[in-house]
Amino acid sequence: MESRGSVPARPLSYEGIWRFTAPAVDVSVPQARHAVRDLLNRQDVPVQDDLVQGLLLIVSELVTNAVRHAALLSPEIAVEVAIGTEWIRVSVEDNHPYRPKALETDWGQTGGRGLLLVREITLEAGGSCDVEHTAGGGKIIWAALPLRPDAHTAPVQQDAGTAPL
Repeated sequence: MESRGSVPARPLSYEGIWRFTAPAVDVSVPQARHAVRDLLNRQDVPVQDDLVQGLLLIVSELVTNAVRHAALLSPEIAVEVAIGTEWIRVSVEDNHPYRPKALETDWGQTGGRGLLLVREITLEAGGSCDVEHTAGGGKIIWAALPLRPDAHTAPVQQDAGTAPL
């Protein structure tokens, strides 16, 4: 039988995009982390345990930032998980216009290093992360990680005008 290049490949059973919303309150942090972990298990995503742990820490940090810094202008946040054949991308969206930046390590502070942690986990895994503005004036903070350490192609290109976290 002859194969034609124009026929798209069927998606793998774990591929897809899932989005859920949550109130911008502290209890949403562990709920978001558990929801993402349960999604990965339910979809039988072929991901190594150390990557899952890093991904769940990223989700915790991004949701925590939205709860702590955006709740006044954004009483609800959205968490999205996009899973492809080689990449998994998590993002948190809120309606606050402030674009956060990763702080440098200051051992005298007890907080403020969440985005630095997100950036380091992402880079160590061979992924990428950034902040984008939404059409409504809010922002989306995302991190994309390869499902396998040997994945080389990033799922999204960064605009020349945006700087990573």
